[in-house]
Amino acid sequence: MGLTQSEPAGSAPASPCSAAPGPSVLAIDAGNSKTDVALVGPDGTVLGTARGGGFRPPVVGTERAVGGLARLVEEAARRAGGSGPPRVGHVSACLANADLPSEEEALTEALTGHGWGDTVTVANDIFALLRAGVADDGEPTGVAVVCGAGINCAGLGHGGRTARFPAIGRLSGDWGGGGFLSEEALWWAARAEDGRGEPTELARALPAHFGLTTMYELIEAVHLGRLEPSHRYALTPVLFAVAAGGDAVARAIVDRQAEEVVTMATVALTRLDLLAEETPVILGGGVLAARHPQLDDRVRELLAERAPKAAPRVVTVPPVLGAALLGLDGTGAPPAAYARLRAHYDGAEGAATQRARTGVTETDGDEMGTGSPSRA
Repeated sequence: MGLTQSEPAGSAPASPCSAAPGPSVLAIDAGNSKTDVALVGPDGTVLGTARGGGFRPPVVGTERAVGGLARLVEEAARRAGGSGPPRVGHVSACLANADLPSEEEALTEALTGHGWGDTVTVANDIFALLRAGVADDGEPTGVAVVCGAGINCAGLGHGGRTARFPAIGRLSGDWGGGGFLSEEALWWAARAEDGRGEPTELARALPAHFGLTTMYELIEAVHLGRLEPSHRYALTPVLFAVAAGGDAVARAIVDRQAEEVVTMATVALTRLDLLAEETPVILGGGVLAARHPQLDDRVRELLAERAPKAAPRVVTVPPVLGAALLGLDGTGAPPAAYARLRAHYDGAEGAATQRARTGVTETDGDEMGTGSPSRA
């Protein structure tokens, strides 16, 4: 699945968290702005969880970023009734910013050094969404596209073949995600106001979101530091609202996003020789999970044209489920364990769907498409 795995040289004494017989899993899903940790028993029971802030090694350094994970792991262990760091059979970590093999290897080494598990597997966080959306029985195949703060895609084919993209922004050919859409909307709005571009309601709606009257005022506020740059990424819902009102410029931006989502999915399906068979295409991240009608309809229309056998499905379950399922895959868990684990997160998926549709989020700019656009 394009994962990097390590086996620690030694083994630490088991903590109370690993008292149950058989292997157990430490699952970590770490996005740019939110991290979820879960300790899972050998029967699929979720024993303890913790949630914290984002995982951004490029910004704070690997040591500090992994240190933040360590605090959450210990919190989950305490909630599971343990004391101190846990010791499990397998650590399954799906991490943002693990975009290249060298980054996966460095993060695998860093996590292995904490001694949390007998084995450690690190993958990009796109694989958590992918695993959460494919079946647990048989050979899992499928493609996932996440469109949150940024955009990414990965696929799993027969025989364990994988398809993926570097997904580090424009440098690697990417277009889209909530942060990018906000910047694109600002660009078109600025040009509309000064006469270089065609008229668009965005020129009024974007500054109005911050209580301003002109794009010039908004540009000045950002440039002079009166408005935090990150606040710009809250403009994605404004873009979609303007598009829903029929504005041609806003609608063109949304259509371009649909084009990029489908292009990534189709390329992955083609690489994996899956175009000719029924294959799930898992859609996730806040921009897609919000089910904006124009974007949702256009993605499905384009997929029907270019990949008729693809079966698109929006998944809003917490991605840590996918990390935990990958962990169970690595421990030879029985089918009942998968069912029990999925049942635990069923309610969470319903709540996440409601938040996405109403534009409400807890802390995750990635999920709602309002976070910083650095590396999906």
